Amino acid sequence: MFKKIIIFFIIAILAGCSSSKPAIATTKKAAAIQKPRTATTKKPAYTKATAKNYPTTNNTTEVIQSTSKTVVTSNLINDYVLQYKDIAMSNMKKYGIPASIILAQGILESGAGKGDLAIEANNHFGIKCHKDWLGESVRHDDDSAQECFRKYREASESYRDHALFLVGKNRYATLFTYEKDDYKSWAKGLRTAGYATDPNYPDKLISYIERYNLHQYDCEVTGKNYKPSDKSIANNQASNSNDPNWYEVQKGDTLYSISKKFNILVDDLKRKNNLSENTLSVGQRLKVK
Repeated sequence: MFKKIIIFFIIAILAGCSSSKPAIATTKKAAAIQKPRTATTKKPAYTKATAKNYPTTNNTTEVIQSTSKTVVTSNLINDYVLQYKDIAMSNMKKYGIPASIILAQGILESGAGKGDLAIEANNHFGIKCHKDWLGESVRHDDDSAQECFRKYREASESYRDHALFLVGKNRYATLFTYEKDDYKSWAKGLRTAGYATDPNYPDKLISYIERYNLHQYDCEVTGKNYKPSDKSIANNQASNSNDPNWYEVQKGDTLYSISKKFNILVDDLKRKNNLSENTLSVGQRLKVK
């Protein structure tokens, strides 16, 4: 009898212990071991700067490789030309440098105003500091790492310094023996005089001049008749006839007649195209919308 009592007592103790065990909080533990949420688990999607990032209709894309690598469109280059053509023609009259060469160098060296030096330092011609430079400067990788380049307050200062740089250096004296509008000789002469180390530098300048009708601004200064090159973008793409936002100036056109044709004020037309004067050239592209 005593043994039965002991056995019963042991069974009762065991039953009591098992019922007093703490319940396993599976839900809490599961919550505790869940993977923590982070905002950076997925890599952001990056897209390469290719032609598909730009409008493709009558607006070709190209890479300008000089003091920096820049992806631009033909419309962007045309806008750059319209913005600085007056300064280029003024410098041609004052210093004897072809406006076409000035603009072509500006396009190439600045990436049509979108290159690193143009944005950071308003330097549109890749002019380095040299010993005689007393102004501000920036460091930029070019032929060597972290070279010293001139920095300007405004892009117009860069254009003026470019002219003074060519006029003031003896090594460029031969350039001024060429005709003012002989852009091919100027392009080759700049390379020979050491302005750039790229052996294809002359060909690049000539290509921009002929594709974007830059020689028209030389003719505007000299008073000669201008004939668009067969290589011009306007001729090859017929962009002006297909793109309603742009218009190619025809013989006899004036700002007033064009403004009436597209129902736009003359002042607005000048503002859209960065025009400071009323003079137009045949073949010139105007933004009308």
